[in-house]
Amino acid sequence: MWREATRFCTLNKGRAILGRIPGQETFCNRAKGTFVLEGSPMPMSDVRHKLREIVGVSTHWSDHLKAMEERKLLHNLLPKNQKELPPRRMKDSYIEVILPLGSQPMLREKYLTVFNSVRFGRILEDLDSLGVLICYTHTQMESVKMSPFSIVTALVDKIDLCKQIISPESDIKFTGHVSWVGKTSMEVKMHMSQLQDMVYHPVLDATFVMVARDPENKGPAFINPLIPEGPEEEELFKQGELNKGKRVDSMTASLLKMAPTAEERNAVHDMFLNTLDPRTISFQSRVLPPDSVWMENTKLKSLQICHPQERNIFNRIFGGFLMRKAFELGWATACNFSGSRPFLVAVDDIMFQSPVEIGSLLFLSSQVCYTEKNYIQVRVHSEVCFPGSKEHKTTNVFHFTFFVEKAVPAVIPKTYGDSMLYLDGQRHFMSTMLQKAREKSIIK
Repeated sequence: MWREATRFCTLNKGRAILGRIPGQETFCNRAKGTFVLEGSPMPMSDVRHKLREIVGVSTHWSDHLKAMEERKLLHNLLPKNQKELPPRRMKDSYIEVILPLGSQPMLREKYLTVFNSVRFGRILEDLDSLGVLICYTHTQMESVKMSPFSIVTALVDKIDLCKQIISPESDIKFTGHVSWVGKTSMEVKMHMSQLQDMVYHPVLDATFVMVARDPENKGPAFINPLIPEGPEEEELFKQGELNKGKRVDSMTASLLKMAPTAEERNAVHDMFLNTLDPRTISFQSRVLPPDSVWMENTKLKSLQICHPQERNIFNRIFGGFLMRKAFELGWATACNFSGSRPFLVAVDDIMFQSPVEIGSLLFLSSQVCYTEKNYIQVRVHSEVCFPGSKEHKTTNVFHFTFFVEKAVPAVIPKTYGDSMLYLDGQRHFMSTMLQKAREKSIIK
C-alpha cells in the first residue's frame, strides 16, 4: 500500500530513498519522494527463486529440455497487440530487496574482496536479476500461473556510483521500478543504498533496458503500457524517451559506421606525429613520448567454460555472470596498468548482442583505451565459440571508468584500429564526466 512519504534522504540526481530499519516503515522516492511502501523487503536470495516460479523453469539441468517444451505451450497466452493489455503505473512494479550482509556473516564471504570491501561483480549479478523481476512484476498476468514472457537484459545503459568503497559489514538495500515502456521494451531504474548510523545512504544509480520476447525467446512480445502519475513520474518517462533517442543517435554516430569528427581526426594525427622518430624522418619508425604506453601493451585476456551452473532461467548463461567476469578482468587490467588499486566510477553502454549458450567457450579481452589524469577507461570485448567450431561471435562490449589515487601514463594508439578504440574510449569517458558534472550542479 502506497501513501505520502514525510521523510527521505537525498540520492544523487535528486532521487531519494529511506531504508527500512527494524520497527520503522520503508519510504520510497521516485524523483522527489511521494510514496511509502509498507511491509518487509524481500531478501536478495529470494529474487532468483521468485523468477523461477514466475517462469516455471526446471531446478535441475537434467530437466531443462522438458521445461522448455512446457514453455512452448504458453505461446497462445501472448497478447496480439499492446491494446489488449491493461496499463500499469510505476508503483505497480516497485520492489525493495535487502542484501543482509550485516546480519549474515556467511553470506558476507560471497561478497568479500581482499580489501575488505564488497565485490562489485556480485552487485552486477544482483542488479541484473532484480531488473528482470521488476519487469515481470510490471507484466504479470493474474489469470496464469506461469508468465508467457521471456524477459531478458538488452542493455545496461548506465551505472553511476557515488561511493567508491562499499562496506561488507552493513546491510544493502536495492529499490527499483519500471520508468519507461515502449511496445516490447522497458527501461528500469534501480537504486542501491547502504545502512550506516541507522540511515540508508546512496551508493549507486542504475538504468537497465529489458526486452520482452516469446516463451522460446525467439521473437518480440507486446507488454503493458505505462501510465505516469504526476509531474515527477512524467519527467522520468520523458527521460526514458530521451534516453531511447540518445541510444539511436549513438549507434548512428558509432565509429563502426561513421568516420571520426574533424576534431577527433586532428587529435589522432597529432598523436601520430608526436610518435615519429625525428632522427629517421620515417612513417615506420615510431617512438613513445615520455610517460606514455602503447595501447597494444595494456591488454589482458581470459577464457571461461560456460557450465550449466551459471545458466539463467532460460537455460542460457546468466547475463550477470558475464558482467561479473568482464568487470573483474577490467578491474585487473586497470590495476596492472596503474600499479595501484582502481576504484570504479561508472559502467555504461553494455549491449547484449547475442545470448551465450551453455557449453560455449567465452573469450574476454580487456584493454585500456583512454586515460586522463587519474582516470582509466577500460574496454572489455566478449566473444564465444562452441567447442568443435572455429567460428567466433561477439556477444558483448563492456565499458568501465576507473579512478586511481595517482596520475597514470597516457595510452598511445599505434594502429588505425587502436586509434578508433582510443576515440571510442574518449567518448565514453567524456560522457561519464559530463554526467557527473550535471549531477553535482543538480545537488548544489
